[in-house]
Amino acid sequence: MEKLLQWMEYIEDVRQEKKIRHKLKDILVIVLFATLANADDWVEIAEFGEVYEDYLKKYIGLENGVPSHDTIQRVMGMVSPESMQQLYVKWQGLLDSREGEALKRIVCIDGKTMRGNRRKEEKPLHIVSAWSKEDGFCMGQKAVMEKSNEITAIPMLLENIQIKGSIVTIDAMGTQTAIAEKIKSRHGDYMLAVKGNQKTLYNDIKDYFSEKEFLRKIKENGSYKKSIEKAHGQLETREYYQTGDIKWLCQRKDWKGMKSIIMERKVLEKKGRQHTEYRYYISSIAEDINLASRAVRGHWSVESMHWHLDVTFREDYNITADKTAAQNHNIIRKWCLSVLKLAELSLKNKRLSLKKKRFAISLKPIKFLEEVLNV
Repeated sequence: MEKLLQWMEYIEDVRQEKKIRHKLKDILVIVLFATLANADDWVEIAEFGEVYEDYLKKYIGLENGVPSHDTIQRVMGMVSPESMQQLYVKWQGLLDSREGEALKRIVCIDGKTMRGNRRKEEKPLHIVSAWSKEDGFCMGQKAVMEKSNEITAIPMLLENIQIKGSIVTIDAMGTQTAIAEKIKSRHGDYMLAVKGNQKTLYNDIKDYFSEKEFLRKIKENGSYKKSIEKAHGQLETREYYQTGDIKWLCQRKDWKGMKSIIMERKVLEKKGRQHTEYRYYISSIAEDINLASRAVRGHWSVESMHWHLDVTFREDYNITADKTAAQNHNIIRKWCLSVLKLAELSLKNKRLSLKKKRFAISLKPIKFLEEVLNV
């Protein structure tokens, strides 16, 4: 925590020095701690600061008391999101996480619209995030004004994060030749979903995997994997097929480093009814069905992160108009999500969901900060 407080001192404060009544570091600490303790908007964050002012003074100055919610929001709208992201990444580095160290890292890229940021005269922010599945944290993000801009945002995001030796997974919108080339130029590999926006490629791959003889050969070659699990009251059967036999694929030369194609067949069974889904991918990884299936399945982790922003942190209900303040608050939520995943918390010896962990922290925030975060 001492390191974190030191780093906060180096974030540029663009306010006029003579008019500053509340230090930037003080405001950042209040927002971070309050968000962990179940505060979802600026009013609740300021109220947290008021209630725990005496405790907070052990670590931050608060020479002029706790700032108002308007001041907190205004200042958060003046902080560079790039600086906030760097602070978050530095903190993550302190954890020295060893999980998945022997495995290839899966970097999942996907976008989420901050619906509460919408105004009549302008569109809401759309945040494109790079999520590390193994470490459970956001490596970087890029804000754009609409979902269609993801195509231009992804290469800029890739330029600012370390993907060497990792597998980058992206949904169909990001399946572009330029993006595949960018990933390979950064010494990473890709697993790109293929849908109707690449119609010819999609139809060719779909037709290939519709041939039973080809599927039989793939199984014989050991490039097949099947898993069965129960989830959400239904039985999920997943089958993965991968092949490096792509010389017949006319478009393969357009995709830098392309080495294989993959099909996922998912059968959902509930109350005797079945529903089957097919998904197709192109990849720069050679035939390795365990690695391929892990990358395909691993993409759900970024979607899970987006789900938690809405359900655990009620992001879509936050009506912050200021785009920069909204983006910085988004980074704080992702930061808190990383903390909650690591925190060992229970109520009456029952394991808690992340949402309930926030509630538990709100009951005894000082105990959590001192015992879990060592503040």
